[in-house]
Amino acid sequence: MRNSSLAAPVLDDLLCFDLYAASRQVTAAYRPVLAELGLTYPQYLVLVVLGAREDVLIKDVGRELRLDHATLSPLLRRLERDGLVTRRRSADDERAVVVALTDAGRALHARFGDVHCRVGELLGISAEEAAQLRALLRRLTAGLD
Repeated sequence: MRNSSLAAPVLDDLLCFDLYAASRQVTAAYRPVLAELGLTYPQYLVLVVLGAREDVLIKDVGRELRLDHATLSPLLRRLERDGLVTRRRSADDERAVVVALTDAGRALHARFGDVHCRVGELLGISAEEAAQLRALLRRLTAGLD
């Protein structure tokens, strides 16, 4: 028998694989629910961030979502084209761009409680388990930052 600390890992031993598989499945659970709203999962996340505040600097949206500018800009462009957000130069610093929900974006954001409930039912874990999992994942992420 080999020493397990020296053995090559198998998938069952890899936390990274479980995180990857869970992430893919959760995103897939959102897909049909968000399709009814005409949104992709990344667009949904942007609107969630914007729904919490009036005006948000694009760099702050990127920081919260852990997205770089090259990934975030096309998302915002599509959301603006669809009439869900506006982008404008900051009054304080014209190099910075502020993004905000439009009335249509706020109306769509108001429906996100239903999205959360529907997907929550699909996850098959209790609210307490979800809170524990979020706390553990945030601790993991913070440790890697």
